[in-house]
Amino acid sequence: MRRVEVKDFLLTDKNIPIVDVRSPGEFLEGHISGAINLSLFSDDERAKVGTTYKQVGKPEAIDLGLEIVGPKMTSMAQRAKSIASEEKLKVHCWRGGMRSEKMAWLFETVGLKVTVLYGGYKAYRLQLLDDFSNLENLIVLQGPTGSGKTAVLQELEKKGEQILDLEKRANHRGSAFGAIGLGSQPSTAQFQNNLYEDLLKLDISKRIWIESESLSVGKVYLPETLWKSMNNSKVIEIDIDKSIRADRIVEEYGQFEMKFLAESIEKIKNRFGGDRVKKALELLHSGQLKEVTMLLLDYYDKAYNFSKNKYKKKERAIYSSSTDDPGGHAVRLIEIADKLKI
Repeated sequence: MRRVEVKDFLLTDKNIPIVDVRSPGEFLEGHISGAINLSLFSDDERAKVGTTYKQVGKPEAIDLGLEIVGPKMTSMAQRAKSIASEEKLKVHCWRGGMRSEKMAWLFETVGLKVTVLYGGYKAYRLQLLDDFSNLENLIVLQGPTGSGKTAVLQELEKKGEQILDLEKRANHRGSAFGAIGLGSQPSTAQFQNNLYEDLLKLDISKRIWIESESLSVGKVYLPETLWKSMNNSKVIEIDIDKSIRADRIVEEYGQFEMKFLAESIEKIKNRFGGDRVKKALELLHSGQLKEVTMLLLDYYDKAYNFSKNKYKKKERAIYSSSTDDPGGHAVRLIEIADKLKI
């Protein structure tokens, strides 16, 4: 059995499957992207072993663990062999301790070559936070609601630029309306893990574009270290006329059922004001979607103007346009970034 640090575990022999031997509940809360769960204990079994360890002692907990695992060994070994690639597996548990060591021993007993993550999933999470804290070449793309920032990011990527797409990984557009038409969000840990997988594919010595977001996107939270990196990064702001932004929003959200739009308007009632919510709902039910959007943008633009420089540490460059043209915007933003040497 070979024990390796996080980067070696993730980046060497990428075709070798990663087996996470933690309980199903631990795995569900958050796991390394692409890992396969082959649990040593069920959630209930893990709880019983843990309780025994705390209340009785380590030897008794080990005895209980062996009693639970014994009947499973053959099926776990067979499963591991079916998962392995080139008769190799990568294995980890929570802290790189007994669970991963015992499973690695079992897998090697049936002829597999096993690499164990030193420090386990906990070490992986610490490395994630550290790597997100060392992003010196981020460019934060900022702009009011409806500016088409996500579409611009996608166009930048098509033109060979590096991006981190927060909204894609969060499965949320980042506002009270952001969940409409989308499925459930991942857990915060899984959102961060999937985002880290994206980061590992990029060259951090070169610029990386990312959309400005608050600390949370819907119900999930950015890694705090990434949030700090974004606030210390260079910013380019897209300035587009309100009416053009309203047209984009109507095109994007007008396809959805009215009840979902109405529910989202109700969500901002406390901040938007009861009278304005009433007016917005009246316009919505009469089919005046652009008028609803213009009214809502009064609220969102005020919130944006209040918060856009609240946390950012560096001055922003401003790119103004009278068109809704993500491809053209991407070309111009690259020119601006090159000129500013960022």
